[in-house]
Amino acid sequence: MTRPTILALVRHGESEWIAEGRFQGRGDPPLSDVGMRQATAVGARLAAPAQMPSLPVPDTPPLAIWHSPLLRAAQTAQAVHEAREADAPLRPLDALTELGQGEWEGLTHDEVRQRYPAELAAWREDPLDNHAPGGEALRDALLRAREACGTILETDAEVTTADEGAGKAPAEPVLGYERTFKGGDGPAWTMVVAHDGVLRLMMLDLLGIGIEHFWSFPLALASVTVLDLSSGVVQLRAHNLDEHIAALGRRR
Repeated sequence: MTRPTILALVRHGESEWIAEGRFQGRGDPPLSDVGMRQATAVGARLAAPAQMPSLPVPDTPPLAIWHSPLLRAAQTAQAVHEAREADAPLRPLDALTELGQGEWEGLTHDEVRQRYPAELAAWREDPLDNHAPGGEALRDALLRAREACGTILETDAEVTTADEGAGKAPAEPVLGYERTFKGGDGPAWTMVVAHDGVLRLMMLDLLGIGIEHFWSFPLALASVTVLDLSSGVVQLRAHNLDEHIAALGRRR
């Protein structure tokens, strides 16, 4: 029986710079105290997916927990890993770093509005053709997001190659990537803990939606989005689930 591959996208918790209202990009602040609690909460949620309302990921360990090397994502990934108490390896991946925000990084939103009013308005109106001075263009970031997705799915396909000799479902191509299957104990799945921008680009690209719709798919802090790669048409099974952090008071 063919089993679907599931990709769970997890945004990191609140960082100290987010709490201070600063642009981050490639900046590397740690999680705030609230962010640490958010990371613990999303870890607990992923460790008990059958809890209502149900989360559409298997109740089995993921093949891996991939994450951006930036501290806020790495700390969130570590909290998720500890909550599951599973053997899923933590895998940092440079291609998962956040979109570079150039001269805006470390500045507050008020400072950016005062110093770069035209550039900020243009970026919000048309992110495809505008970006922060010295920052990363969305088209370039898309190539990096594709690289990350390919690395993740192809590496995890290699993890399950040994299963094929035992009569389990083989890997098959989907959207140019490799499907993975884990026979016997439910569908294989992989987790990606990263940032708002790069996760949006991965999601849009896999769904075949143009990146000009970048602003149309928000991802809250410590939220979970689930994609089903079981057929040639990728399905969005869940988007921006964050009820697990409602009691913590900050959801943005």
